[in-house]
Amino acid sequence: MKFQPDRAEGVNLITRQEPGRLWVGAQALEGSVLIPWKGAPLPWPAAEGQTMTTDHFDAVLALKPEVVIFGSGSRLRFAHASAYRALIEARIGLETMDTAAACRTYNVLASEGRSVVAALVV
Repeated sequence: MKFQPDRAEGVNLITRQEPGRLWVGAQALEGSVLIPWKGAPLPWPAAEGQTMTTDHFDAVLALKPEVVIFGSGSRLRFAHASAYRALIEARIGLETMDTAAACRTYNVLASEGRSVVAALVV
């Protein structure tokens, strides 16, 4: 699936997503990744079907977003609430969806200037 986002200077936008890989701008990224609205994308040690832990979401918390879009892979899978408790306590919003939908949603929010992080299982 290829995306054609609006241009937003200095903001990370996902331009393409396929199984196992996605692109932020012209940069191809392999595997699961954290994509902050600004700054470099980061590798994320998460795999499809894996049980998510607090360690996974602590890495997200360190980026200090106002909202997190969690792309759970090719199918919608929810993490147990205990895994993202730190986000709840920090009053950071979390939305879960499959990774393709998460990419689209992230782009909309980032284009609006929101402090968003996409936590994507690819």
